[in-house]
Amino acid sequence: MSADMATQTEAGEGGEGGEAGAPGGGGRGDGGLRDRLVYLAVLSRPRFWLYLAGPVVVGVAAAASAPADLFGLEPLALFAYFLVPANVFLYGVNDVFDADVDEANPKKDDREARWRGDPVNTAVVAASGLLGLGLFAVVPRVAWPWLAAHFFLAVEYSAPPLRFKTTPLFDSVSNGLYVLPGVAAYAAVSGSNPPILAVAGAWLWTMGMHTFSAIPDIEPDREAGVRTTATALGERRTYWYCAATWGLAAVAFAAVDRRLGALLAAYPAVVLGIVAAGVDVDRAYWWYPVINTVVGMLITLGALWRLVYG
Repeated sequence: MSADMATQTEAGEGGEGGEAGAPGGGGRGDGGLRDRLVYLAVLSRPRFWLYLAGPVVVGVAAAASAPADLFGLEPLALFAYFLVPANVFLYGVNDVFDADVDEANPKKDDREARWRGDPVNTAVVAASGLLGLGLFAVVPRVAWPWLAAHFFLAVEYSAPPLRFKTTPLFDSVSNGLYVLPGVAAYAAVSGSNPPILAVAGAWLWTMGMHTFSAIPDIEPDREAGVRTTATALGERRTYWYCAATWGLAAVAFAAVDRRLGALLAAYPAVVLGIVAAGVDVDRAYWWYPVINTVVGMLITLGALWRLVYG
């Protein structure tokens, strides 16, 4: 799905009418190194850092056969990269190619940052992607296809020519990019690929998570002419789509381990509860970093328990 710096970073964000040097403002002024670092931190969506790094932790814990496996070069390198640089790259590419669309998106004023297209920021985003290529020199070849798929989807989700995010269903499916770091971590530590049903369950989970997170953007995206699964279905049917994908994810995980299936069943239960209670999506949207963190923690603790106690 997370680390949470939102209170600090959102307080420093401004809208298009903010000062040029404000971290989230629409201007391109540079208030110095600190201003640039704060801006890049906001751009990287700190609340969602663990959406990429968290699966690495889960994958490593699930694959480890001895405690020493948890702290090898491969898991540490993967975690370090996917915690921050990968998020700078992923969301930087997103913001570069969404700059025009985001002009009508109020979320950029409230909790994210509008793209500042100066050469330094562009170079930082590009360098963050190039840094990830160094992982291929660290991990074994069995993990290479998973890493390659992640970087392909991280770029083509937002960038032409494919720009998956603007095609209904493909925008949802392509969000499997979030679990691929965990799959790569499992492969790197174990030397083999994880169970295919676990990969399928995790992929379905990301589909539901992405589409749910797109519900607050339905109206801004429609105004900007952006087509997504959420804009095609509308809010009500998008809830049902999320419940279905999360339900299938729970079934897939249950085939691997019934305890995992029971844990993942919380997701369709929560979204159905949101519909039944009429909770506003803008409020419910911010529950999920907490839910995802708790679920990821429980899965990881379960894997560590197996590792220590057998």
